[in-house]
Amino acid sequence: MTAGMLSKLATFQRPHKAKDADGKVIHTYPEAFKAWVNLKPLRGGESVMASRMQSRAPAIVTFRTSTQAREVTSEWRVVIDGRIYETKEDPRETQDRALFEMLVEGGGNAGR
Repeated sequence: MTAGMLSKLATFQRPHKAKDADGKVIHTYPEAFKAWVNLKPLRGGESVMASRMQSRAPAIVTFRTSTQAREVTSEWRVVIDGRIYETKEDPRETQDRALFEMLVEGGGNAGR
């Protein structure tokens, strides 16, 4: 994948738990870092079609490896073009070890 294909600026958000004044746990997602990514929507397959019928949008996000990128887990979120995507797996390196790829899903209950 060439640098020009990483055409969308994404915000990676790390999960954080805090307690409010009443002692209730509050889940927040502060920004951890930004990176240029490629967003490839998935098509076809029964599970993909079922997800799309429920207004969820599965996709593959590809981004460069870095020290920050190595911290990303399946609990993080990614915001691309104002849309929140839940990560569905830990990132996996491509064969050349220059990029990470991971399955994400937008829509549905993402961000709620």
